Amino acid sequence: MAKTKTKTMWFCTSCGADSPKWTGKCPACGEWNTMVEEKVCGTTTSASSAMPLRPKSTPLPVNSIEAVDEPRFHMPSEELNRVLGGGLVKGSIVLLGGEPGIGKSTLILQNLLAIRKRRILYVSGEESATQLKLRADRIGRGSDNLYIVCETSLENIFSHIEDTAPDILVVDSIQTIATDTLDSSAGSVSQVRECAAALLKFAKESGVPVILIGHINKEGTLAGPKVLEHIVDAVLQFEGDRQYMYRLLRAIKNRFGSTSELGIYEMEQRGLREVTNPSEMLLSHSESEELSGVAIGVTLEGMRPFLIEAQALVSTAAYGTPQRSVTGFDAKRMNMLLAVLEKRVGFKLGSKDVFLNIAGGLKVNDPALDLGVIAAILSSNVDMAIPRNWCMAGEVGLSGEIRPVTRIEQRIAEAEKLGMTDMLIPARNIKGFDTSKLSIRLHEVAKVSDAFRVLFG
Repeated sequence: MAKTKTKTMWFCTSCGADSPKWTGKCPACGEWNTMVEEKVCGTTTSASSAMPLRPKSTPLPVNSIEAVDEPRFHMPSEELNRVLGGGLVKGSIVLLGGEPGIGKSTLILQNLLAIRKRRILYVSGEESATQLKLRADRIGRGSDNLYIVCETSLENIFSHIEDTAPDILVVDSIQTIATDTLDSSAGSVSQVRECAAALLKFAKESGVPVILIGHINKEGTLAGPKVLEHIVDAVLQFEGDRQYMYRLLRAIKNRFGSTSELGIYEMEQRGLREVTNPSEMLLSHSESEELSGVAIGVTLEGMRPFLIEAQALVSTAAYGTPQRSVTGFDAKRMNMLLAVLEKRVGFKLGSKDVFLNIAGGLKVNDPALDLGVIAAILSSNVDMAIPRNWCMAGEVGLSGEIRPVTRIEQRIAEAEKLGMTDMLIPARNIKGFDTSKLSIRLHEVAKVSDAFRVLFG
């Protein structure tokens, strides 16, 4: 007969590995200071009960397996469908993470309220039913097929699933759910791992898609063990600055689609609004006189090109030590670009304050924005405005050369669609590309000095 006893184990928050004693370095993944202590129930079994059972599955040759498209639920939000790869796959489990208050629950609830022909069960472990009702009223939608239950026990959740028989299951959030089979508290490594594994088994056996909402820790990664991201089929990150209106939805992992897609939303009083053409919203449409220090770069987020403003201000250092302030761009990369301007082009910026801002509150990591950043800094330094209908894309190397960028055809097409008349591109970046039908003038530049002469004469 099995004997049950309670003991403590140490679990790694990074990979989920266990150890009978504390170690500063995880023996499995090598991470430091990730071991946490939890109470577990240990069960000893006899050797006969551990005999392997005959497997139900049968090995098949890969050529005999029929490849079919996965059936999907088409979500009301086209931006969400884009990131998921075409919709929510039946039997899949999706993890949506983001900072507190960024709009994770609003995004999911807004989509669920717009679904009319499917039964949906929304399990809330954080908010009450009244709070969710108030949010639904603020969004301005109601639904008779969306069922809300406030529950944190995994066993009770499965009882509600049997009674409701939902077509879609949402758990908000996975860190608040706990199972009675473990003594540890909700949110611990073992609880998150076991609850996620149980929900994964339910999704695969029933074909019901499961959406999990997860917390973000102070390092910006999903809270809980790293094994949680391995269990789920897709990991979506909902990010953005709460001081700005824009929100970005990107896929970190997706077994049924690409991780290069990006969804853009705008936070409004009545919920999230899809941004179908972000370039028009990220560019200022002021009819006033052109100002120095503003350059338009053509950047690429995943597979999606859009135009964005780089704003720079160069002034004499007022307090002796020059300041370097960056918003939305890599500070170390801007320092490298300033060194290139001083060494290769001859601009003495070491004694001047340089402030750089990417308009709209977005954080851009695309190297193709280097040319736009340098153009904005030079424009502010010489106090000469760049024409409003000019844009640019190019990566800047340490020797001052303009390096080719990826998907230049998509960048040119986006600039032409928005009415740009001239565009700076790296030399020899459009080999084999037919430019005869383009209405936009392309200026090929090989060095930063060439771009300065084209822009300012």
